[in-house]
Amino acid sequence: MKKLLNKQRKEFCQYLEKIRGYSDLSIKTYDEVLKEAFNYIEIIQNSDKIIFELMPYRLHIHKLNPKTISKKLSAIRSFVQYLNSNGFKIKTLSDDTVKISKTLPKPIAHKYIKEALSLANELESLVVVMLYTLGLRISELQNLKLKDIDNEWVRVLGKGSKQRDIPLLSISKELLDTYLHNNQPKVFLFESNDKVLSQNSLRYIITKVFKRVNLRVTPHQLRHSYATELLNSNAPIADVSELLGHSSMATTQIYTKLGSALKKQNYNSAHPLCGVK
Repeated sequence: MKKLLNKQRKEFCQYLEKIRGYSDLSIKTYDEVLKEAFNYIEIIQNSDKIIFELMPYRLHIHKLNPKTISKKLSAIRSFVQYLNSNGFKIKTLSDDTVKISKTLPKPIAHKYIKEALSLANELESLVVVMLYTLGLRISELQNLKLKDIDNEWVRVLGKGSKQRDIPLLSISKELLDTYLHNNQPKVFLFESNDKVLSQNSLRYIITKVFKRVNLRVTPHQLRHSYATELLNSNAPIADVSELLGHSSMATTQIYTKLGSALKKQNYNSAHPLCGVK
């Protein structure tokens, strides 16, 4: 079993590089965590599934700070998710989440998005713009159907099968019309060989686009950028919450904290007395 896991670990690292666009340092970190973890994880093979009992490993790392433990467990979860998506049937035990303080999301500045778009092709531009101007989750973009798009609105099916309508900006409409004319998808907006384009393919597109401007950007960061830009331009938080499809406005409030943090940073760098002792 360990020989098979080592083979899958190497393929997982290739996936992180080629599909997810992770840096060499991040991939090395994932690889080292997995090598370490599988010296301790108890592997139980049943007839229908494989069980990873993480408790021995958790006991080994229990003296580390919560953030480090959380990152190590997250690396294992990502690997297990990768294995399950490739035909394995794996269940983890003792996989409780470690509580750590919330970190603010990291939006991408508009100037960098604009620069990346200037180097993108038709498909790449539309993927980026749809995420950035609609604030979609990657799953929502993948499942977007042609019948849910009209000249002014996009109807999105979000978490919990909740529908929401988002205004379609003119720049998005222009890109959309050109793309539809040239590609003529049948059911979903993004298709390949008459089948919906996978989330990994959409992620890879984002990775490629921003790699050209030396940035590593995730689809979710474009959603963060959408929310942050709206709130920084004084859009009502209730409206932003509805547009994002948040079940609670409390979830949206983290972006107001981000706005405050940016304002404080800008103030500290601009005021003539800052840095004066």
